[in-house]
Amino acid sequence: MKWRTVLLSALIGCLALFVWQMATMGTELPAPWAVLKVSREFLSDPFYDAGPNDKGIGILVAYSMTRLAAGFACASVCAVLLGVLLGRQPVLFAALNPYIQILRAISPIAWMPLLLYSVKDSGLTAFMVVFMASLWPTLANTAFGVANIKKDYLNVAAILQMSPAKTLLSVILPAAGPTIVAGLKISMGSAWVAIIPAEALLGSLGLGYFIWNEWNNLSLTSVVFAILVIGMVGVGIDFLFSKLSKRLAYTD
Repeated sequence: MKWRTVLLSALIGCLALFVWQMATMGTELPAPWAVLKVSREFLSDPFYDAGPNDKGIGILVAYSMTRLAAGFACASVCAVLLGVLLGRQPVLFAALNPYIQILRAISPIAWMPLLLYSVKDSGLTAFMVVFMASLWPTLANTAFGVANIKKDYLNVAAILQMSPAKTLLSVILPAAGPTIVAGLKISMGSAWVAIIPAEALLGSLGLGYFIWNEWNNLSLTSVVFAILVIGMVGVGIDFLFSKLSKRLAYTD
């Protein structure tokens, strides 16, 4: 079954490349071979640094990932703590949930003009965009997971006279762990999607800046290469969270 899956996946990939090649014939759009050639050039020295606006793709990925990690980490801490509070207060959670869903539906990019006007700093604005993208999915999932913890677990903690901190660390977070990680996974995906256009619009060094700069240079082949890099990094992030979800999964 595994080999059949691999073979089918390879065939689909070959078909996609064929369609891509056919679609670019007679146009100025970059063909697969041209993208492969440019990819080899960029990846041959991914960490070169020739000045403020001329850096290797590895350095640009590092800029984006650093910005992503900072905003995601801060948002995750806030979301988990607030989610635990709301999950333990069903009435408060029910009252705030409509507002959470409204804010969750707003694209983080929509906040960018207000954020940039308020903080007047492109780096901090990009951080806040990631923060906004990461906050709501984790908050909603954490509150839902905590609210649905089996009462028996909490009753045992009460019988053992656990302190609130120990109950949180030993009972609530482990029991709601799979749901929280699912929220973190969604948040990370949303943040990764949001940081690219934020960097492009703000002119902050990163993959988004690279795409916008290459577009201004009319280098569509480099743009396609950057798009593929974004996709591969996203797949890597998703893979790590999937592994974490499997480790935390359990059956009663």
